[in-house]
Amino acid sequence: MNDTPSPEPRLTTDLLGEPWVARRLEVTESPAAPGADHAVLVHQRGAVPAGHGPRHRRAVLYLHGRNDYFFQTWLAEAFLDAGYEFYAMELRACGRAGAGHPSPHDVRDLRVHHEEIAACLDIIRLEHGHEQVVLNAHSTGGLSALIWAKDHPGTVDAITLNSPWLDLNSSALMRSYGSAYVDLVSRIAPDRVIEDPEEAKAMRAAVAAQQVGVRGHAHGGGLVASSPAGTDPGPVGLDLYARSLHERWGGPWSWDLALKPSPAFPVCAAFLAGIRRLQREVHHGLGLEVPVLVCCSTRSCSHAATAEEARHADVVLSVRQIVSRSAHLGTDVTVVQIPDGVHDLALSLPPACQEYLAVLTGWLDARLG
Repeated sequence: MNDTPSPEPRLTTDLLGEPWVARRLEVTESPAAPGADHAVLVHQRGAVPAGHGPRHRRAVLYLHGRNDYFFQTWLAEAFLDAGYEFYAMELRACGRAGAGHPSPHDVRDLRVHHEEIAACLDIIRLEHGHEQVVLNAHSTGGLSALIWAKDHPGTVDAITLNSPWLDLNSSALMRSYGSAYVDLVSRIAPDRVIEDPEEAKAMRAAVAAQQVGVRGHAHGGGLVASSPAGTDPGPVGLDLYARSLHERWGGPWSWDLALKPSPAFPVCAAFLAGIRRLQREVHHGLGLEVPVLVCCSTRSCSHAATAEEARHADVVLSVRQIVSRSAHLGTDVTVVQIPDGVHDLALSLPPACQEYLAVLTGWLDARLG
């Protein structure tokens, strides 16, 4: 019998700086996420004080969305203030775990993430000693969280979702025939980039408007402000959602554009086909018995909206679809819509962001005590 104690996990100071630390988790390589060999778990160094049990009995595991990573420390602070230790999972090929990967976020089946979710839950419950665990997930992460809960009932005590990606934000024709086309392409050319037609149209319009502006400025028309060489960040319309929010384009927030770039990492056919398969599972009903909170904005807007309009609505998903599809999740589902919320409700302007955080922590207090 080997009585040698297990080595202490290697924690490194996270890119957010102390007290945040990162822990690399090796994963089994899979064709569902080509080239990905690890995930990353982020938490505060004081989560489990040396020689003591966890500072909080309960914990939250956060799952990010596509083209995303954890940087929203104010979300973590809201959970910590409510008595929940906060852990953020950077899924394989994504965020911190996707740095240096040839095609970040290129995951062909979200179920491949079950390995790292299981590893994190073991760390949180068995290694760190938390008694209750809540999944908090955004967008694509929300779909991952739901499929995990369906396949592994009883492993979490509640699920809280921030604008989960439950359906394709498109017409009925595109959701049916378009999905069939993407599925076919994914079998023949899995790496082919698939564009969102509305977003692509808005991007072309933004580029055309910028070109007109440049010509006007060159002829004294004054249609664009001059900027030093190499400093022009490009038009907001090239990526309305991210650029309406990031401070480089006049938005209220800042994040690392290497990990959450604008425009976003391309969407490949195999990724989208995998998403559509899981969304069909949602439509057929997941039958979850764990309590679920679904939060989203009260309205959506198109990619042709202004930056100011985009700061008060969901540019990415249809909130009508989110509300409708939430009825298929399980037996105990609460839906709350946040006025003026954006796609990631934690990146909304302060009044809406604060309302979202209050709803989130208030619901958990009511449901879990």
